[in-house]
Amino acid sequence: MSLAVVYSRGRSGIDAPQVTVEVHVSSGLPALNIVGLPETAVKESKDRVRGAIINSHFEFPFQRITINLAPADLPKEGGRFDLAIALGILAASGQIPKDALAEYECIGELSLGGELRPIPGALPVAIHCRNAFRQLILPAGCVAEASLIKDSQLLPARTLLEVCAHLAGRQAIAPPDIKLGFEQAVYTVDFADVHGQFHVKRAMEIAAAGKHNLLMLGPPGTGKSMLAARLPTILPELSEQQAQETAALASISDHGLDVSRWRQPPYRAPHHTASAAALVGGV
Repeated sequence: MSLAVVYSRGRSGIDAPQVTVEVHVSSGLPALNIVGLPETAVKESKDRVRGAIINSHFEFPFQRITINLAPADLPKEGGRFDLAIALGILAASGQIPKDALAEYECIGELSLGGELRPIPGALPVAIHCRNAFRQLILPAGCVAEASLIKDSQLLPARTLLEVCAHLAGRQAIAPPDIKLGFEQAVYTVDFADVHGQFHVKRAMEIAAAGKHNLLMLGPPGTGKSMLAARLPTILPELSEQQAQETAALASISDHGLDVSRWRQPPYRAPHHTASAAALVGGV
């Protein structure tokens, strides 16, 4: 039976639900159909995958190819499924072994030349892959971020050809040799810089010590942003779980994750003219 199953991970906020990529190659007019609620970027993967397979010196099967991304009710977005789709096509057409795919999860966007490009949200994928006790094949550009997760089994690859050689048992992908310690936070500001405003400083100290919420109200120029920028300097160091949660938010954002500062309490000052709806949402 020309059916192959490859495991990957989708994106739903800071969660990374499992997506099973099922590829079926059958006789009929040459066609490639992707089902399972894919968005435009996922539908366009057929052209990227075709170019990557051909330029990696494999044969693209001129048959009817059906690709199902399960579960069908989960929206699929981005180019993170390119690698899994390409491996599924190669396995279903008998060019790489199928049995080895059950031990791995794959993420990564493919170029037309077969190179693997990094994708956002690699940190949540590494967390869920570790909990599923599977090895994660990912682009080499994502390995520093994913290495923040302890006991994760990562296999960084640069090309589709490297992944296929590893699955075929010809040349194994070496695990990353990255050791990221918990560096002491370094700040350019200090809470001791604040002169006066004793009642505000006492309120912030109590909030920081007791892990309370803090809301500052006042006209522009009274020092709200200045005080907020210095509040992280008196906060306790984040635990590993807290650091992973905040790092997951940065991982899926447009700003990306700075792995050298992932243990620092997060801070991003809003503009003083921001409305309440801009801060907390319009609902």
